[in-house]
Amino acid sequence: MSAQPARAYLGIGEVLARLRAEFPDVSVSKIRFLESEGLIEPARSPSGYRRFDAADVERLRYILTAQRDHYLPLRVIKERLVPPPPGAAGSSDDAAGPPAPAGAGAPGGGSLSRRQLLDAAGIDEQQLAELETFGLIRRVGRTYGRDAVGVASAAAVLGRHGVEARHLRAVRAAAEREISLIEQVVAPTLRQRNPEAREQAGRTAREIAAWTMRLHGALIEAALAEAGFPGDSLALPGTGYDPPAGGTSA
Repeated sequence: MSAQPARAYLGIGEVLARLRAEFPDVSVSKIRFLESEGLIEPARSPSGYRRFDAADVERLRYILTAQRDHYLPLRVIKERLVPPPPGAAGSSDDAAGPPAPAGAGAPGGGSLSRRQLLDAAGIDEQQLAELETFGLIRRVGRTYGRDAVGVASAAAVLGRHGVEARHLRAVRAAAEREISLIEQVVAPTLRQRNPEAREQAGRTAREIAAWTMRLHGALIEAALAEAGFPGDSLALPGTGYDPPAGGTSA
């Protein structure tokens, strides 16, 4: 019997099986796209099939987490993934995985300085000023909440398609109306004025919000299909909550 190879490799299907429980929207095309953008470099078998090792899988997990939880654009993620030169300070910790996204360990429960926000979202001063002018991003003193990274990153991508900050006022207004609806639904629970009721109200509010986002995505999907726009199903990362398959939580 021939000796087994020293490193165990996974095919792309096996990688998907490992990641889908945590990232339901990951797909073969997504992984191929990340490879084409230079974020991952899996080995190839003699017949040309991709072969992923444990480090490749962890690298993918970091990229997907940075997109979903920190809303970082791929350009910024790629910069974070560049390894330090041999012998550089901290290089001995590489095995623990890529560096944490900017702002993940910022003080104040994730508060960001203006410079940290600009770097994390990949935008410039003018773009940030416009987002603040139209009420899409708000400061608390001299810092910004982690949610500002998601707003700024999304606005930056939309800007590349010609969608300006002023066009996004309608999106902000729609979000505010949805929050108003959620507050009306949980108001009776909050009136009980005890910690258990507040926790229950928080869970209910987030569940309603997640289902509202899913409904919004389904309606947009249907409208795109009706308008005759071809393409894959919409991916809606970054909700922070995956609703149950059916019904609401008890």
